[in-house]
Amino acid sequence: MFDLGMSELLVIGIVALIVIGPKDLPGLFRSLGRFTGKMRSMAREFSRAMEAAADETGVKDVAKDLKDVTSVRSMGLDKVREAADRFEKWDPMKPSVRSSSSVGTAAHATAPSDDKPRGPATTALAEQAAARKAAAEEAAEKLRRASAPLASDAAADPSPEPPKA
Repeated sequence: MFDLGMSELLVIGIVALIVIGPKDLPGLFRSLGRFTGKMRSMAREFSRAMEAAADETGVKDVAKDLKDVTSVRSMGLDKVREAADRFEKWDPMKPSVRSSSSVGTAAHATAPSDDKPRGPATTALAEQAAARKAAAEEAAEKLRRASAPLASDAAADPSPEPPKA
């Protein structure tokens, strides 16, 4: 409390010995000890009375409830922390590997999966990308089919007519 070292206590003892005298010094220390003991017992009694009053009014229950309500786990912040950790470790440049356990549903068949659940927005984006890719492939196939008769006509007529002058 006062942070007195041995050297400070020694100086105080020497000054008290000189000022009070060796005859009255033991009586002074005895009364000082009684006074300190009474002060400590009064402080202990006061803190016990405060704890008893808090128990009667239910302050401990309210404090426990507040502690439970503001805990990280009850607020779901532990899941937010886990998601943030996963996001920090995520590398967008690294392609995700498709596992054999995720084959089956249409939503997972359109996009590569890394065994983690995808949200509805991510699934919708993957489906849109797959639809665009399918439409592009279908258009390319139509172009191939449309250009195939032209190529067969050109192959059937091997001698083109020279222009007349």
